[in-house]
Amino acid sequence: MESPCILVCSIDMVTGYCFGCGRTRDEIGAWSLYTSEQRRTIMAELPARLETVERKPRRETRRTRMARERGEA
Repeated sequence: MESPCILVCSIDMVTGYCFGCGRTRDEIGAWSLYTSEQRRTIMAELPARLETVERKPRRETRRTRMARERGEA
């Protein structure tokens, strides 16, 4: 079954779209119940949806923090 899931499963509270794939919670939950045509229709909308999602800032990694503290970054 085709799926846009990229295993980044977190919902943007402003738009209601998943940060990873752009689907809503309802769409994610019912994905296996949709026909192939319904899934393709939703997947065609996902790029535009993802443009509206507020991206979470990436957390600073330990390596980046240590480099910053040493004055390397």
